[in-house]
Amino acid sequence: MGRHRPFSLLVVRADGGRVFGLTFPLRLPLVIAVGVLVVAAALGLLAGDWWLRRTQHDEIGGLVREVEAQRATIAGFNRRVAELQAEIANWQELHGRIWEPFGPDAAPRGRSTGIGGARANPPDRPPAPAVSSDDLGRLAEAVREEGESLRTLERLISRAGKALASLPSRWPVRGAVNSEFGGRQSPWNKRGEFHSGIDIGADRGTPVLAPAAGIVSFAGTHAEYGLTVIVDHGQDLRTIYGHLSKVSVASGQAIARGAALGLTGNSGRSSGPHLHYEILVNGRPVNPRAYFWD
Repeated sequence: MGRHRPFSLLVVRADGGRVFGLTFPLRLPLVIAVGVLVVAAALGLLAGDWWLRRTQHDEIGGLVREVEAQRATIAGFNRRVAELQAEIANWQELHGRIWEPFGPDAAPRGRSTGIGGARANPPDRPPAPAVSSDDLGRLAEAVREEGESLRTLERLISRAGKALASLPSRWPVRGAVNSEFGGRQSPWNKRGEFHSGIDIGADRGTPVLAPAAGIVSFAGTHAEYGLTVIVDHGQDLRTIYGHLSKVSVASGQAIARGAALGLTGNSGRSSGPHLHYEILVNGRPVNPRAYFWD
């Protein structure tokens, strides 16, 4: 019976006067304490669960943003690959036009690119991605081949450039052509004759410039052309400059392209100031217009 005695709680004033008193079983405080602990534990679990869900929500949001960023990056990558593929196709077309004048044997030989057959996605599989590893491999191979073609072309152009630099491709003077290469009526007797060069109209004293590098093989007076300069450009190719009023070079002198050879005039058998310009290949006159590039 002693174990079940009630528990009393008295509240008194400072002067000892009683205010009120409570009487309840002895186990009630223990029950209340246990209840408080249970409620506190439940609130802790709820708070922990809320914090966990909030953390997971933030992580999921970050993952979604990362996935969207990756999708945008992949889409941009696919567009760039498509642009590169189109650019490579343009390279190939350009190479075809560049190499055509040199003939098929001059162009670099690449691997065979013949393909065929239809392509279809099986009905039980999703469509293939825009760019696969095979696409990237083919693109890398195409870039490598085009790079090699460009290097080959660069070497060819380098060699061709040296050869072209030795050709008389410039006008020695600028002016109207008074008499073309080939058959014409003689200005002296009105009979037909063959004109071995072109007569370029120019005022007396106009500088005559070498259209290509070479060595002066003759500089002096010619019975037909008066004061004349002849330049040997090698490869059995020579140029003749006639009817000059002044010669500025000497025989045996090496000259560069654009060097001053003399001044136009009216010397020799001539009806007025002009330059007789002639090109000889293997000792035979050819039309100078075939050599003019500028």
